[in-house]
Amino acid sequence: MAWFTLLGSTNIHPLAVRKNTLRTDILNKAALHADSDDFFQDLTRLISYPTESSTERGRLALSAYLGEVLTPALEALGAAVARYDNWRGSGNSFLIGTRCEGESLPTLLLYGHADVVPGQSGQWAAARDPWVLDADGDYWYGRGIADNKGQHWINLTALRLVLEERGHLGFNLKFLFECGEEIGSPSLDEFAAAHAEELAADVFLASDGPRLAADTPTLFLGNRGGIGFELAVDLRAGDYHSGNWGGLLRNPATTLAAAIGSLVDGHGRIQLSELLPAEGIPRSVRDALANVKVVTEEHDPDLDEDWADTSLTAAERVYGANTLEVLAMSAGNTADPVNAIPGAARAVLQLRYVVGTHVDDIESTLRSHLDSCGFPMVSVRTLTRYEASRTDPTNPWVGWASDSIQRTTGTTPAILPNFGGSLPNSVFESTLGLPTIWVPHSYPGCLQHSPNEHMLARVAREGLRIAAGLFFDLGAPRDSGVPSLRDLVESA
Repeated sequence: MAWFTLLGSTNIHPLAVRKNTLRTDILNKAALHADSDDFFQDLTRLISYPTESSTERGRLALSAYLGEVLTPALEALGAAVARYDNWRGSGNSFLIGTRCEGESLPTLLLYGHADVVPGQSGQWAAARDPWVLDADGDYWYGRGIADNKGQHWINLTALRLVLEERGHLGFNLKFLFECGEEIGSPSLDEFAAAHAEELAADVFLASDGPRLAADTPTLFLGNRGGIGFELAVDLRAGDYHSGNWGGLLRNPATTLAAAIGSLVDGHGRIQLSELLPAEGIPRSVRDALANVKVVTEEHDPDLDEDWADTSLTAAERVYGANTLEVLAMSAGNTADPVNAIPGAARAVLQLRYVVGTHVDDIESTLRSHLDSCGFPMVSVRTLTRYEASRTDPTNPWVGWASDSIQRTTGTTPAILPNFGGSLPNSVFESTLGLPTIWVPHSYPGCLQHSPNEHMLARVAREGLRIAAGLFFDLGAPRDSGVPSLRDLVESA
């Protein structure tokens, strides 16, 4: 439907004008609220909860955060709240908020995580306390402000602003929070499967991870998977003199280096075809990445243009292809080396992989490869695993969300088929069978998981406007001229 109806050649239908004015009013209120002390104080309160999922103190703070922050926020939206503490002994807790406006209306599922990584107190610049939000110009410092408290609070706030202005959302709302994303989302997939009816929806939307760049509104549709594994060469209980035994004893460090080199060469190029996507990069993914430029910003390292598969663009390398990285290596004592052949060597590697890579039997694949290369003495053990998943860039939901963001910002957003890191997207895309759209309100240099984590105030401001625009458009009636959630559901 067109944005306006022509009467003759110049007149605009008054209903379209009124609806467009209402959308503009909501966006203006979102901008004003983002600049207000109320918004900053809300975020200050969120950051004050040391919700580390890896510590006992943090787990107590998580329980309080669910009860004192998220439950009241969801109830203020008219949502019924169900809480599942330490679900089935998993160490992860969940919260589901549900607002139903009508059985005939379509349903939106949102997601956020309440937990954060350790605060790393004492390591922050300017003696900052990680649990006290501190503003320094455009930079708002605090643990969890970018990952993920600031991001899910932007979405909760945008929902409230739309509800207050319009009196209703125009769609049914479900919001799922978990308390263990930073420790691998234990039992999230099982929880979603067990509560599939409660979480049933038409589309999934969430905010986590970074934009392509601070000033580039971004959509990403999934994530690369990640598999961590250890390679170890344990040959002897002790070390032996390198002069008296050199040439007689196998060196485990040399062996390990050669074994790694058979998997990924010294220029970052994967050598084992089984660690690559079987069909390469799909056309829809290449098309989506065609105009995506990877840029560096302040505090970012310079890109190595000759690293990894140089037949691919930078965007294709990080968003459309696989990488194999050595995360850690050890043999002997590099801080105080002695003239001895070490008895053992270890390395931890990580494969970041996209949809289409066959990884179900990766340990067997690696074992067979190492044996064929003459390295039976190198053991293999998988450590961690995150599934790769994504929504196809040609899905109509992607175009809808992109159009909404463009109307709000005046800028066409970058569309990434998946972002480079890992998130539990497969829970929503595969287990629940939903189109998945992520709209991040952070940027690559935010230093999440490190001292000095921060959010940019200007990105938070634009993020709140984007979220308000999306939620307004989701519930837009058919006579508004805005493509609505109901239109998309019925056309699908």
